[in-house]
Amino acid sequence: MKATDVIADGFGRIHEIVHEAVEGLAPELLDTRVDPGANSITWLVWHLARVQDDHVADAAELDQVWQAQGWADRFALPLPAGSTGYGHTARQAGTVRVDSGELLLGYFDAVHEQTLRFVRGLAAADLERVVDEGWDPPVTLGARLVSVLSDDLQHAGQAAFVRGLLERA
Repeated sequence: MKATDVIADGFGRIHEIVHEAVEGLAPELLDTRVDPGANSITWLVWHLARVQDDHVADAAELDQVWQAQGWADRFALPLPAGSTGYGHTARQAGTVRVDSGELLLGYFDAVHEQTLRFVRGLAAADLERVVDEGWDPPVTLGARLVSVLSDDLQHAGQAAFVRGLLERA
């Protein structure tokens, strides 16, 4: 198995977890916060998709799906257009709400598709390309993709956990 196949498989696993966490839930459950400082399923999935969109688009030198495909307008969030959720206060996180799970999954799936197209087009040597000189050592494409995978898996797992809490309440 090639290194890029392993990365694509990881993103595929995130896709499965996100769909299991979101599908079949009403918007009010997706938007529920188990306490005032907790993140909702909506925020967790939106955030993991926004980070993936931002980081992969930058590394791939592509436009972000969020703006390029009109998802920012469809969500109509009271946040700056470039917001990814990083550093959100509890109040800001509470503003990330959806009218349907289909909207949330639509954006996530569009990001997933762009990510897989990019990753599947890579050769193993591409993973050594430096994509961020602002760190010591500089960040390679491989390290950036693993970072996104790690962050997304954590948030997808949190969304699944919140779903379990809500279903048992």
